[in-house]
Amino acid sequence: MAQLFIDKGFFFEFGKLEKSVQDKVYDVFGKFEQATHTGLHLEKVNNAHDSRMRTIRIDQFWRGVVLAPESGDTYMLLKVLPHDDAYQWAARRKATVNAAIGVVEIRDMVAIEEHPAEVPDHPGTAPLLADVSDVDLERLGVDEQVRGFARTLTRVDQLESARGMLPEAQYDVLLALAAGYTPEQVWEEMPPPPTSIDPGDVAAAIARSPQRAVLVTGPDELMEAFTYPFALWRIYLHPTQERAAHASYSGPARVMGGPGTGKTVVALHRARHLAERTATDRSILLTTFTKTLASSLEDGLRILIDDEDLLRRIDVRHIDQLAYQITSREHGRLPVLKESDEKNRWLEIIKRFGLPFTDAFLAQEWRHVILAQDITSLLDYQRARRTGRGVRLGSVQREQIWDAVTAFADGLAVDGVWTYETICVEAARLLRDGDKPYRHIVVDEAQDLAPWQWRLLRAAVPAGQDDLFIAGDTHQRIYEHRVSLRQVGIDIAGRAERLKLNYRTTAEILAWSIGLLHGEPIDDMDEGLDRLAGCRSAVHGTPPTVQGFPTRNAELAHLASAIRQWLDKGVEAGQIGVAARTSMVADEAIKVLKAAGIPAVSLAKHSVNDSEVAVGTMHRMKGLEFRCMAVIGVNEHYVPYPSAIVSAEIDAHAHARDLQRERSLLFVAATRAREDLLVTWHGNPSPFLSAHSIR
Repeated sequence: MAQLFIDKGFFFEFGKLEKSVQDKVYDVFGKFEQATHTGLHLEKVNNAHDSRMRTIRIDQFWRGVVLAPESGDTYMLLKVLPHDDAYQWAARRKATVNAAIGVVEIRDMVAIEEHPAEVPDHPGTAPLLADVSDVDLERLGVDEQVRGFARTLTRVDQLESARGMLPEAQYDVLLALAAGYTPEQVWEEMPPPPTSIDPGDVAAAIARSPQRAVLVTGPDELMEAFTYPFALWRIYLHPTQERAAHASYSGPARVMGGPGTGKTVVALHRARHLAERTATDRSILLTTFTKTLASSLEDGLRILIDDEDLLRRIDVRHIDQLAYQITSREHGRLPVLKESDEKNRWLEIIKRFGLPFTDAFLAQEWRHVILAQDITSLLDYQRARRTGRGVRLGSVQREQIWDAVTAFADGLAVDGVWTYETICVEAARLLRDGDKPYRHIVVDEAQDLAPWQWRLLRAAVPAGQDDLFIAGDTHQRIYEHRVSLRQVGIDIAGRAERLKLNYRTTAEILAWSIGLLHGEPIDDMDEGLDRLAGCRSAVHGTPPTVQGFPTRNAELAHLASAIRQWLDKGVEAGQIGVAARTSMVADEAIKVLKAAGIPAVSLAKHSVNDSEVAVGTMHRMKGLEFRCMAVIGVNEHYVPYPSAIVSAEIDAHAHARDLQRERSLLFVAATRAREDLLVTWHGNPSPFLSAHSIR
């Protein structure tokens, strides 16, 4: 029986074809299995570098390029192009088997053979990979032809410009070595090799290349793959991620990495892997910090798992929902204090005690020192370290604050109201000495969970094998919470993985976005510093468009025009996102888009859907991704947002951390883009947009 694999790159190219051509592609390949039994006509390509290259007629103008077997029944659809382009593309390419990891590779033979030797900028310039031996390159799967090319390079940009002609796995190896990784470090990141590799068995290599090819077994599966390619690759697991998702850990484990490196994908596959090892319903918790993200995780699980029995074993809920469920079982209905009412309570306490503190300072001291460190007595508070709190306090001031916090807690108890924090603290207390509701917990977007939420998760699962699996990136932290996992009872020593290859964002968008962070040191949640060094994308595209306008009306008019152009190119409305710093600017954008006849939906009221452009605040974009992304209103006095920044005169340390968080928020919004990024402002640009980033 014929097996049809489809190259992953073609899924996204398919979305750019005209609808009439898409329909014909589906007609041809939906009947592929039957057609092979009735003498499917695959034409040879004259003067091809690979005799297995064939073309297949889509219509009079369009041809598909198929890698056909010399024997057997494994086929791979590589491209659909205009007639002459298809033959030219096929003639230049050759399929080979990577000698280190056994996957199929497609290379541009002509480009490699004809690539001119690079001329060094200065006499005596050392080759780019001078410190890497041929033995190490061969061990890492870099074959003789590619090694010969690599030895001519003197700069990284020369290598990056050659990406399209090199085998993908070999390009990744060369890029990592050029970035300063040792051969041993590169080897550690590579997927485990099969027990045996036959360099002539391309069919076997295709079958074990899930990072490159998807097997479709009939017209229904083909239609699903072509209809939902964006969703399909949201849950695709690259071999470099497989180790983290499927490993067995003796205790809590963590996977970290920059944007688009697949942390959420790993978390989803981890949940499925654990579900396959247990038969108990709702024994695995998959959680994150917001309802929107929890909904996105559930959608991803349903794409990944079509077995209802497996799905029932995984409980998907956000952390506040979990805390409410546990605490309400003990205390009944839990009225939650509104933000404005909390402010008024602090103001009343300040007035009653005649305190020299602001309501914001007291609220932050309560959350980020007392609750964060689980402090329950004045003596412990007097001894507590206040790392990150720039205002120094003497013993008398601490006693005043403790009295204020005690009055605040007593007032909540008397009035029978709760905050989300106190609900979580109580849930952790109830579970600490009681039955544990879960056997395994998987956490996504871990960087935005608070210490009291971590204590709840620690209390919700017994310590032991594969108890906690944590995925996150502290560079994408968009809330004030700082946490040391060790201090909340979670020890990940020796059980940490780092993902470095970005599978979502183009190299151009990633480089521009990383530039926003200015290399500032960011904690790693384990009493060290995190870094994005080595985070890279193997996908290239157009640089971000960064543009200013004289007025808000002009900026929003350009937004509508840009989105119309994306739609005209065949991008689905649901694959376009618009982010703003405030809900007011987001709402204005929705009005302008709707007035222009462009369907748009507010993420404050609805979830992402296929038929409308998603518009929301930068906070609401967390965890989402779009083919095309517009970040608007990146103005002076909006980004960073003044009310989110503590004055440097009041607390210089808090001021610096607030600025860092606002930078991270812009970084998060920009890295939601897969292919196109538009960043705009009116008036003066944000100080975060340096002269370099604006160019």
